[in-house]
Amino acid sequence: MSKKDRIIYLKSEEELEIIRENGHILGKAHAEVAKLIEPGVTTKALDKVAFEYIQDNAAQPSFLNYNGFPASLCISVNEVVVHGIPSNRVLKDGDIVSIDCGVYKKGFHADSAYTYTIGEVQNEVLDLLKHTYRSLFKGIEQARVGNRIGDVSYAVQNYAEAQRYGVVRELVGHGVGKFLHEAPEVPNFGKRGNGPKLLEGMVLAIEPMITLGRRGVVQENDNWTIRTEDRKQAAHYEHTVVVRKGTAEILTTFQYIEEVLAKKNLVIA
Repeated sequence: MSKKDRIIYLKSEEELEIIRENGHILGKAHAEVAKLIEPGVTTKALDKVAFEYIQDNAAQPSFLNYNGFPASLCISVNEVVVHGIPSNRVLKDGDIVSIDCGVYKKGFHADSAYTYTIGEVQNEVLDLLKHTYRSLFKGIEQARVGNRIGDVSYAVQNYAEAQRYGVVRELVGHGVGKFLHEAPEVPNFGKRGNGPKLLEGMVLAIEPMITLGRRGVVQENDNWTIRTEDRKQAAHYEHTVVVRKGTAEILTTFQYIEEVLAKKNLVIA
């Protein structure tokens, strides 16, 4: 990583407002996807609806063509942790699917992810989703002025491992702003008091990636898809937040997603 890549950019209130607006477009794009999630839908169909919604709102999907990624959504089913490529794969009863999406507009990105259930899902997998969701908010609680990145990382790891889950090491959260991935990296494991100091205006994508079994992962031959080594399920939730004094402000939103899920009587983690 070059010296330039290690620079942490603090955002102004005007820039934060743009990211916040993008976060609402992103949340609503997720909700459009959530409306379609059911047994029998293809992951490519989900990608299409997100692409169209984002473009209809005069924005661009952050992921499309990013380092050659061929879609607007990363769609990761069951044992796939992240970076799954949409395809003609049909979702079926008992699956879980992580949808990761980004929106770029007015020079800034927003990034978030949510893991959904398809039909009837095993209780141990439902528990994985619930605890991964909670681990995200444990991390967000520590994203405040005066703490360090390690405090965020430790909070996620400590909570998830206390539930006897695996915490993926090879993939991390990150800064967000004019670039989709900025400094600092935000691991989901670490020691309290370590890492860069958190300052007002730092924008972070905090994104626990938690596994039902062992934490090891492998990359598939498409050079994108990352799955668990033991092929047990993984869950992934992500918010873009800004560091504040006292309490972090969440710039993305799950509100629109969870309104849809409630109407469909689907599980909200």
